[in-house]
Amino acid sequence: MSTPTADIIDLLAGIAPGDALAAVRDQRAQARENAQRSFEALLEPAEPGTFSLAERYAVAVFVSKLHGFAEASAFYGDLLGDEAADLSSVVEDAATAAAAAGPFGAYREPRLEGESTDGVRWAPDAATAEALGGRLTAALTHTHLLVFRPREARPEALQALVDAGWSADDIVSLSQLVAFLSFQLRVAWGLRVLAAASGPAASGPASGAASAVAAVSEGV
Repeated sequence: MSTPTADIIDLLAGIAPGDALAAVRDQRAQARENAQRSFEALLEPAEPGTFSLAERYAVAVFVSKLHGFAEASAFYGDLLGDEAADLSSVVEDAATAAAAAGPFGAYREPRLEGESTDGVRWAPDAATAEALGGRLTAALTHTHLLVFRPREARPEALQALVDAGWSADDIVSLSQLVAFLSFQLRVAWGLRVLAAASGPAASGPASGAASAVAAVSEGV
């Protein structure tokens, strides 16, 4: 388990102290603090319980790679490597095989059926499932569902987690973790785009960038 001292969104976004975008984020101090506390609660809990740190980091690597966010994949990959090095390449390879474009899925509502789309419905092959183990196989399969097909999240999907040994509390934590990661990565990626678009101006006054950051997310 690591002891992070840096703001994780800043780290993933490549924001250094004194950068204009750091000043913009400081204008939303409560949002910044809430995001950091969410990271600590979901990915660095003092007592992870039966949802182990290795499983949490594995989910984070998987989600990061599904989003195509190399810096986040490397960050969470380092954490996973420290906790369970034998899982690192397995999870990375699984994410590569699970890559898709989304979201997609089938609507259940009659008036929305025409909006349904299809895509990759991933599950690990036998060798990958054996290397991951039953719990993590179920977790990553469910994570893929939440990332790409949230409209298809139904009781039978949760039952697969229960059958693999996930408790009700851990299922809730898993869902919260995937939702948080999607938020965190979206914000960090948006900040990277803004920094690149700003160029040299990114180190100047922050007032002009404030509205742009607000457009990325209300949660930065």
